Amino acid sequence: MIFHNQPSGRHIGRKRNIFALSFRISNNLFTFAIAMRKIILITGGQRSGKSVQAERLALSLSPQPVYMATAHIWDDEFRQRVARHQERRGSQWTNIEEEKWLSRHDVTGRVVVVDCITLWCTNFFFDRTANEWEQPTVDEALAALQAEFDKFTQQEATFIFVTNEIGSGGVSENAIQRKFTDLEGWMNQYVASKADEVILMVSGIAVKIKSSQDSPTLAHSEKR
Repeated sequence: MIFHNQPSGRHIGRKRNIFALSFRISNNLFTFAIAMRKIILITGGQRSGKSVQAERLALSLSPQPVYMATAHIWDDEFRQRVARHQERRGSQWTNIEEEKWLSRHDVTGRVVVVDCITLWCTNFFFDRTANEWEQPTVDEALAALQAEFDKFTQQEATFIFVTNEIGSGGVSENAIQRKFTDLEGWMNQYVASKADEVILMVSGIAVKIKSSQDSPTLAHSEKR
């Protein structure tokens, strides 16, 4: 008995070939999307929701993002705090502790949160292995930060940097604080000039202030 509605072997084979081709195209497009380099900067004041926004964004882009923490672990209490944060984020995160040299970690094809630029700047601003008179100048620290940032972000990955919008409260009476404000302010400008997107956090609300369609307006080579 012949069932005329039954698909032929040639028809089934054609459908399989089309499905396989579609799968390969989709897979290649997904790989290409992951491999595209993108830099996102999230800035804002203290307790404005910067880190939470960065984590949410990373999880929306990847099921297994990377969390790169730049804080120096001063003592056991701080080490326990770091462990609690890692436990809160969950096992889907790859946790990396790196105070200065971000580029020595291969994050190709990954979505990585760098939290945060403020503490990263601190590690270049104050050298714990040097004497007081051997500390780097603001210009030296800034040059080292910019060079390391450029080297790190050469990788094909999605980078989400978290920073503090420092200095909004006025000029400090302390000379060291003023120098650090200069350093981080200039570094923030540099990263923002390189970023495809910049998000300002205000009381937990994300305000996009730069998108990939915007033309660059920051003169990062100038110190303002």
